Amino acid sequence: MLKDDLARAFITTQSFKWDPTSGFKLASGITSPFYVDCRALMAYPGPRHLVAHLAFERIKELRLECIGGLEIGAIAIATAISDYGHNASPQREWRTFVVRKQTKDHGLGKLIEGAVKPGDRALIVDDVLTTGGSVIKAVKAAREAGLEVAHAFVIVDRNEQDGRARVEEQALTLLSLLTIDDLKAKQQETARR
Repeated sequence: MLKDDLARAFITTQSFKWDPTSGFKLASGITSPFYVDCRALMAYPGPRHLVAHLAFERIKELRLECIGGLEIGAIAIATAISDYGHNASPQREWRTFVVRKQTKDHGLGKLIEGAVKPGDRALIVDDVLTTGGSVIKAVKAAREAGLEVAHAFVIVDRNEQDGRARVEEQALTLLSLLTIDDLKAKQQETARR
């Protein structure tokens, strides 16, 4: 099963860490016993392909023109899904974009870079959902740019800090491939071997 393969890839690439005593400080400022490093995971072609394949299966029926999210984490995810969709059957031509953390102070001064135009239906992607802050920031920027956003996608939902509820309050359907429980279970299974 591909979902199981993806959970295993987090373990084999050391992209999931579990330290119940010291924990890890997250971007939100909270300390958690779990650290999920999707940037490390997405650096490997096999796991990147798994993410793209599983994501395609989840979103292929959605009516979308583009995929993107907040820099830097969303870039590899959006690109992998777009590339997979281009080569899949049925083929999808999903353009990509990135939402900057702040507006450029030079050039055209854009907050959103990529191939988007007002009225496009967009999927916001992110690597890990904790508080939902990154997803919400990207959704707000995309909507302000005239994009229609009804769905968000994450690789891992940590099931912490009411992230899912906060995202869904934005009139979004949240899709995820794995939860923190999936990664814990896979790490425990691997340790028993």
